[in-house]
Amino acid sequence: MAILIPRQGEMDIVQPIIIGAGRGSRLNALTDEQPKCYAPIGNRRILDWLLDALREADLSAPVFIGGYRIEQIRTDYPELDFRHNADWPNNNILASLFYAEADMDAGFLCSYSDILYRPSVVQRALTHPGDIVLCVDTEWRARYVDRSQHPEDDAEKVIADGDRIVRIERSIGSEQANGEYIGVACFNDRGARALCDYYHQSRAAFAGSIWRDGTSFEKAYLIHLFQYMIEDGVDVRMVTTDGEYMEIDTEEDYALANVRWPQEYGD
Repeated sequence: MAILIPRQGEMDIVQPIIIGAGRGSRLNALTDEQPKCYAPIGNRRILDWLLDALREADLSAPVFIGGYRIEQIRTDYPELDFRHNADWPNNNILASLFYAEADMDAGFLCSYSDILYRPSVVQRALTHPGDIVLCVDTEWRARYVDRSQHPEDDAEKVIADGDRIVRIERSIGSEQANGEYIGVACFNDRGARALCDYYHQSRAAFAGSIWRDGTSFEKAYLIHLFQYMIEDGVDVRMVTTDGEYMEIDTEEDYALANVRWPQEYGD
């Protein structure tokens, strides 16, 4: 059972969902014999850091959406509830998330599986009154100084008016951006229904064709759906973090995380 989290004076169920089906080919040999979330940062796998952060934010019983080497994860983490994206080589984060659609009804928090963050980041999202709340790093450009393999153009950048997100796209200029979406988002039951409605509406209209940014619907990112909803007037909010987050997408990121993360947040 996922725990109950207070929001707007009520008790809403928040189900944690981890999206981890892809291989992470930019980590090269690190993912030859293991899933990306197994890459060790300090004395723990990325997945262990992530599960610790969720536990410390009082979230339990995560659903894990797996694909590449899912049986390895099933064996090592029997406490997780698995959803299998068997078509992971042919789809992307958005389609992958919806393998857990049945787990979304009462509200959920979703997280990429190749990131590190502190529980305080999650807690801010859980206590925000919005229906859809994204976690955004306002100090994102400082993390890109040493990332030649992952330039700022790749960042899932955000423009906001106060805490209301008005645009979320990679194509936003760095100087315009208020921050970078870190890959963690929280939905109450109303937000979850809106996300599902827009997903199915979009799939019916665009499946098998190019949808946004020259990307097919099947290969779309979650931010593509967020932007589609924002353009249609859906209210999407954010909570911010000044750091307390790292992404491990490339071998360079992996080396940087091993230097910085355990030093700041290790035991």
